Amino acid sequence: MKQAVPDRTAPDPGAPDPAAPDPVDVRLGSRLAELRAEHGWSLGELAERSGVSRSTLSRAERAETSPTAALLNRLCHVYGRTMSQLLSEVEAEPAPVLRAAEQQVWTDHTSGFVRRSVSPPHGGLRGELVEGRLSAGADIAYDRPPVPGLEQHIWVLDGSLAVTAEGTEHLLDAGDCLRLRVWGPTRFRCGGPEGTRYVLAVVRP
Repeated sequence: MKQAVPDRTAPDPGAPDPAAPDPVDVRLGSRLAELRAEHGWSLGELAERSGVSRSTLSRAERAETSPTAALLNRLCHVYGRTMSQLLSEVEAEPAPVLRAAEQQVWTDHTSGFVRRSVSPPHGGLRGELVEGRLSAGADIAYDRPPVPGLEQHIWVLDGSLAVTAEGTEHLLDAGDCLRLRVWGPTRFRCGGPEGTRYVLAVVRP
């Protein structure tokens, strides 16, 4: 009986599709589209500002072509970014699981504040999650947010917490949540006899 000879021309089902766009190009194109949307520009307006044709911009945003360094340089100039900044915003997808042992903990011994970075910031994500602990009597004041209009959700898990923003003090007990956008000074104070533990969710505008 004659043995069947495998077809060497048949595509390997486990091999990547050569016609599929590069994942980095996909993320880069998506980020370029986001930047244009953030500025409220049409493709035609961006073409006028960058000197790049509308069709080329459209193909780059849809990852139908791999953008050249010259193209990215023009767009970086328009968006006020360096090439490194732009590329850092499209780095590989973040790890879906962050083990407790890998979460960075920072302690401010002077103020009695312990900060655990539960879900640290990433170029491809807009939010981060922080666990904060304040010892009894701890009082921390910030003169300004790192980014104006930063969205914050403060959920108290244990103890009590006083948060001052926009000149108003909010007294929070366990289970309470404060939601706000931060434009100016803020203050976190643990006035109770015991320490407090809370979750801070931060979302970039």
